[in-house]
Amino acid sequence: MTNKKQNHYPGAFGNLEQPYCSYNSARIAVLPIPYDGTSTWIKGADRGPAALLEASGNMELYDIETDSEVYLQGIVTLEPLNCPDDPQKMSEQVFLAAQKILNDNKFLVGLGGEHSVSGGLVKAVVEKFENVSVLQLDAHSDLRDEYEGSPYNHACVMARIKELCPIVQVGIHSMDVSEKKNLNPDRVLFAHEWFDHSDPLEWINSRLTDNVYLTIDLDVFDPAIMPSTGTPEPGGLWWYDVMKIINGVIAEKNVIGLDVVELCPDPSNKAPDFMAAKLVYRTLSMIFQKEK
Repeated sequence: MTNKKQNHYPGAFGNLEQPYCSYNSARIAVLPIPYDGTSTWIKGADRGPAALLEASGNMELYDIETDSEVYLQGIVTLEPLNCPDDPQKMSEQVFLAAQKILNDNKFLVGLGGEHSVSGGLVKAVVEKFENVSVLQLDAHSDLRDEYEGSPYNHACVMARIKELCPIVQVGIHSMDVSEKKNLNPDRVLFAHEWFDHSDPLEWINSRLTDNVYLTIDLDVFDPAIMPSTGTPEPGGLWWYDVMKIINGVIAEKNVIGLDVVELCPDPSNKAPDFMAAKLVYRTLSMIFQKEK
């Protein structure tokens, strides 16, 4: 492997050496958000950002499919947020951190933590850009009005985001009946429909605006390849399904930010941590390759 520091650079995505991890010159900023205040089954998403960052230091930095090395754009990893327990206050803190990154004209990458962190990220993006929509890749619709006494619970995150901008939901394969009233059937492509749809990419792109924020809950993947989530659901998408979706959207739209959430690391199985890191790097490779 090349372009890595001989001495470990603590917490840096890709374990990059200077100048590729300098804030001033980096075009991409990674914001770790180790928050797990409202998850309801398997705890540990607060350890997700650290596990992803550790795994990312073992990636090859050349991406075969795009024939590129996106780290050359500069990828700075910020200090993890010290999140309060209250999910509303956490969301406000995430918003302020994301707002600074965007005001410094950097591409925003949020690392959760549970999915509730995405609300503050999207709020900052909507304030910065016009004509924004959110593409959600997720096992769960997350459209409850409130859950366990809070409208900011992870099970409510897309209900809150839907109040900020249009959303398109892809890969959903688990929801509560109470969420049906908040769900727009014309803007949801369920997981079982993805496999049978004649032209799913055209369907997705036709419902997105020009500027797209991408939020990826790792439980959208089948637990056979991504078991390390708080609620692993059978019947998920596979690696190249998700790559096809992301690449197809990038080809037609302007992706302006992204987050990857809900990694709940298992110390005895590092593969999902590496997969999450690779997902971030591959997505960045596709986004910045488009500039060429």
